[in-house]
Amino acid sequence: QVRLVESGGGSVQAGGSLTLSCAVSVSANTMSSYHMCWFRQAPGQEREAVAVAYARSGSTDYVDSVKGRFTISRDNGKNTLYLQLNSLGPEDTAMYYCAAEEDYGLGIRLESTFFGYWGQGTQVTVSS
Repeated sequence: QVRLVESGGGSVQAGGSLTLSCAVSVSANTMSSYHMCWFRQAPGQEREAVAVAYARSGSTDYVDSVKGRFTISRDNGKNTLYLQLNSLGPEDTAMYYCAAEEDYGLGIRLESTFFGYWGQGTQVTVSS
């Protein structure tokens, strides 16, 4: 089993920054064996993946709308996933979720249906 707990959300003005954290508890294996992803969902919109940190390699990828502004990182020793959000705009307002799925060597899809473990979410609100 995997338990994910997000924190760090809040309300900021446009241009501001936030750091989101996701505390990861795994009962078997290690965090490094899991693909870790940050999703966000704005009211009335579908949940979208914004950043992923791949298992084992630790390489990362981002949706185009956040490239250069957001940074995902993982500290497998501390069992924590981070998302640094810079140059925030009102369009970044959403509930942000941490998600995880174990790497079985079969590839990954950056879709909500691929990830089996989710946190409860943390709200980010950006005012103009």
